[in-house]
Amino acid sequence: MRFTTLTHLAAVSGLLMLTGTALASEETQLIQSINTYRSEAQPCANVVSQELPPLNPDPRLNLPASGAVDLQPMLSRASYPMVSVQAISLSGPRDAASAMKAIQESFCQVVLNPQFVDVGVSRNDRDWRVVLARPLLTGGLGNAQAEGQKILALINDARSKPQQCGGQPYSPASPLTWNDTLATAAEGHTRSMANNNYFDHKGRNGGTPGDRAELAGYIGQAIGENIAAGQDSGRKVVDGWLASPGHCRNIMNPAFRELGAAYAVDPKSDAGIYWTAMFGVQQ
Repeated sequence: MRFTTLTHLAAVSGLLMLTGTALASEETQLIQSINTYRSEAQPCANVVSQELPPLNPDPRLNLPASGAVDLQPMLSRASYPMVSVQAISLSGPRDAASAMKAIQESFCQVVLNPQFVDVGVSRNDRDWRVVLARPLLTGGLGNAQAEGQKILALINDARSKPQQCGGQPYSPASPLTWNDTLATAAEGHTRSMANNNYFDHKGRNGGTPGDRAELAGYIGQAIGENIAAGQDSGRKVVDGWLASPGHCRNIMNPAFRELGAAYAVDPKSDAGIYWTAMFGVQQ
């Protein structure tokens, strides 16, 4: 998300090989289409979604495209330690483009749900199954500030190289420095999202990223904010942001000079773990 100035894969054998390649290509294309769809704010069920990081393809989620499936035991046998899972079954789409149209029309709330982290797509002729899931947290995270400092290091590593944010190229940018005030604002918003089970740049009190920074005591010329949910490591978070054009632009914005970041966990929430990074440049 961008908030600047306080706004935001004999003849018969050959034929079989070509057919398999075509099927894999359609499945991959559908995942790419879903992730492109998630990367932009979308109207869905009378609300507008946030820009979301891409889903990670996981072959353990490639369940049979046809027939009934029992998700929990099948994923258990595949050694996928799920917390939540949802499957979309389609019958009729001839290709990935048609399948994506059907998903947008009938299942936007599923593919735009921020709690989901992984995806698997299977196809059998005109039958499709899309499985979205969130795994158990692996644990091993440090405290909020320690993980925030890891986010800073990962972002600075990204800023040290040229990046392509969607269709826009970015040159390397100077490293950001840690700011405790921004970290306090980031931790407050992260905790609010976790404890109140929501995912949004707008706080429960209606506050914007700029409002939160100012309330924490940071008077900035420009404020940016990236949020994420479900990922259980800073590396996954930053990789997801870099693959999402809006989040990537915040990371590579040469105007930003400082950063604070934090995570929070609440087992009762849909996504389990939430992350916030706040970017700024002081007046």
